[in-house]
Amino acid sequence: MVLTSSTMLPLGTFAPDFVLTDTISGKQVKVSNYSDKDALLVIFLCNHCPYVKHIQSGLVALGLDHEKKNVAIVAISANDPGTHPNDSPEKLGQESRQAGYRFPVLFDADQAVAKAYTAACTPDFFLFDSTLRLVYRGQFDASRPGKDIPVTGSDVRAAIDAVLAGKQVSSNQTASLGCNVKWRPGNEPEYFEA
Repeated sequence: MVLTSSTMLPLGTFAPDFVLTDTISGKQVKVSNYSDKDALLVIFLCNHCPYVKHIQSGLVALGLDHEKKNVAIVAISANDPGTHPNDSPEKLGQESRQAGYRFPVLFDADQAVAKAYTAACTPDFFLFDSTLRLVYRGQFDASRPGKDIPVTGSDVRAAIDAVLAGKQVSSNQTASLGCNVKWRPGNEPEYFEA
């Protein structure tokens, strides 16, 4: 495991478009599906990362709490299943069902979407407003494996609450920290540091 922090994509960036397959339903999901939402949260995650496992119950709670609000949440895994078979689409779908995620978990087979978002670690969070401009990127909260800080999702929740209230999201944002995205050999983006 290579401990990696998020790249902190510039605020105001438009949500890069994608068309990816939901690992449970098999349906195609794209950014334009969410153009009528007040907020879109894109989460890069995977099955094997201890940092994702650490916040898994918080992700489930976040999905439940926002299910009836005008907020869309999608998760994407871009890890190479050749080197990390637990992150294959089939295993992602199984884990999503088992965990009780209330949002689709998509698979980025060619890793192009991860590159477009400059995703660097799992977990990595990107929140877009109703115009699909980036208003938050960074950590879920300050909790980490082995630290005695409860998982609350406070950073992401505060950003979502601000968007839903029509307020500006604080620009004081902390990078996420976790396992590096597992790039296919030769497919590493320029921003990736091994």
